[in-house]
Amino acid sequence: MNARNPFVLAGAGLTAVFMAILIGVMIWVGTANARPGPFHAKFALLDDSGRPVDQSIFKGGPSLVYFGYTHCPEVCPTTLYEVAGYLNALGPEGKSLKAFFFSIDPERDTPDVMHGYVTAFTDRITGITGKPDEMQKVIDGWIIHAAKLPSEDGDYHMSHTTSLLLVGADGRLKGLLPYGADQSDALQKIRDLLLKHA
Repeated sequence: MNARNPFVLAGAGLTAVFMAILIGVMIWVGTANARPGPFHAKFALLDDSGRPVDQSIFKGGPSLVYFGYTHCPEVCPTTLYEVAGYLNALGPEGKSLKAFFFSIDPERDTPDVMHGYVTAFTDRITGITGKPDEMQKVIDGWIIHAAKLPSEDGDYHMSHTTSLLLVGADGRLKGLLPYGADQSDALQKIRDLLLKHA
């Protein structure tokens, strides 16, 4: 009765090893999905007033972050109009909220061009541009799709991610707002993900 079945012991050992591996994989996946954001990658860009900015802009307060370009025919101006509406609707409740518009077309989007563009919506949105290789660091950091495509007129347009990024004061991605989100739903998500713990 006291003799132990070697198959039972082997099975128990394999189960323990499997569970240890499974827990390790779960921790690794959880850490990988935490997406710390690009403030860990150093970059040197300019805001729309020509002032230098770096990875520290993602610290100290929650942010609405959008990647687009000033020649965008519809999605970008619509999204920035919506961002201005969110900031206005939140009023004093959203005073800690920052808003950034990163150009994915820095060759055409100089600080002056960006300034005229973002201030047409609100003075609360900061345009960010700079050297293409520096901009690419931020694009890669947030895993943004941005691609230059030729136009029929011989010029080019940009294909890009259309979601608005909700970034916490710790610089981590907290959520996304899809293009054309309902305003009341968007405001609730901003409150829940960014402002409750700001």
